Amino acid sequence: MHFDLTDLRLFVYVAEESNLRKGAERACISLAAASTRIKQLEDNIGAKLFYRKPQGVELNPAGEAMLHHARLVLQQVEHLKVDLREYASGIKGHVRILANTTSISGALPAALASFLARHPDVSIDLHERLSHEIVIAINEAHADIGLVAGNVDTEGLEVHDFVGDDLVVVVPQGHRLAQAPGERTSFVETLDEHHISLAEGSALASFLPPLARAIGRNLEFRIQVSSFESICLLVEAGVGIGIIPRTSALRHAHTMKLQIVSLSDEWAKREIKIVNRSRVPLPKLATELIRHLANFNFEERLL
Repeated sequence: MHFDLTDLRLFVYVAEESNLRKGAERACISLAAASTRIKQLEDNIGAKLFYRKPQGVELNPAGEAMLHHARLVLQQVEHLKVDLREYASGIKGHVRILANTTSISGALPAALASFLARHPDVSIDLHERLSHEIVIAINEAHADIGLVAGNVDTEGLEVHDFVGDDLVVVVPQGHRLAQAPGERTSFVETLDEHHISLAEGSALASFLPPLARAIGRNLEFRIQVSSFESICLLVEAGVGIGIIPRTSALRHAHTMKLQIVSLSDEWAKREIKIVNRSRVPLPKLATELIRHLANFNFEERLL
């Protein structure tokens, strides 16, 4: 079998769009040319790749297998092009990362900063995604490294520990919840307070209300804002309390009049995992970055 990179790229576009015309538009070729190329690709393989339907196309089992391998091939080609281009411009490495909101707003920026300080000729392409989307994207070879949290299925991926980022309560200085022995409290004890949260649609805003309902209580947020910094500013002003990741709380407690109270609930212990495709060789720099992230200590950086 002989595979043309243009055909593979076109095939991926058509598969992602579930539509031959839209795939052709992304590939910047005519519909007739796209149809001919897909037919020739199927003839070359000796099997059909799509179910043809009135509203478009759908991958059949052979097409699903083809899509997986085509993405891997195209990603390796892109690695080659980018790495060689960046060598020519003085940049000697490029790593693609997908990360969830908690890690981006927590320890990841500091970890990446310390890595880049040691590797000034490296560039990093970082995008924010939901954890379940990251797992899918890593499996489909859209990035080198992912950072995920929560109950997501990482089976088939190589997994490493990143900085643990428990959920904690941030309260104004002198607040009653900060007076408990050892400054620990339970979620149920916070429900008599006004809560400030991230905007609707965020993972945290979706996560907490069902926990309250499960114990027969309601949690309606007094204010919803766009960042953990905004939550902390409102907490400092006495508007309410907030439940946020510890790394964000530690960062903002250095500049605001806040106290951090640990939650005693088991679900508050959140582990962030570094994931990459198993049994697929990574660029050397990506391997070095994974090692750096796995050994990074965020709290030491704040001392």
